[in-house]
Amino acid sequence: VQLQASGGGLVQTGNSLRLSCKASGRPFSGYSMGWFRQAPGLDREFVAALSWTAGNSIYADFVKGRFAISRDITKNTMFLQMNNLKPEDTAVYFCAASATATLTTFPTEYDFWGQGTLVTVSS
Repeated sequence: VQLQASGGGLVQTGNSLRLSCKASGRPFSGYSMGWFRQAPGLDREFVAALSWTAGNSIYADFVKGRFAISRDITKNTMFLQMNNLKPEDTAVYFCAASATATLTTFPTEYDFWGQGTLVTVSS
């Protein structure tokens, strides 16, 4: 399994970005996929996850109402639409895949990771 994250960049407070995660290597039916982020000096933290087949999702409290996770099954791509960005959203964002449909917020439950894409939000 390979995961390729992209879409990061430098934006101002209040602006939006859409991250993409292109997945390849196998069919992802029965998998769940997630986004995590890691700011300098901090632990990796959960952002959002979805079930690849059913499409149901969960979010961290600090992104509810601002971020939306989705996927395009035909393109094997997952997205994270990030709106109303804040300086505290600055981090490297990683996509990950878990070989189970059960949604989880724990990074240790994910089996595959992408390389990360940097999001910087200026004040």
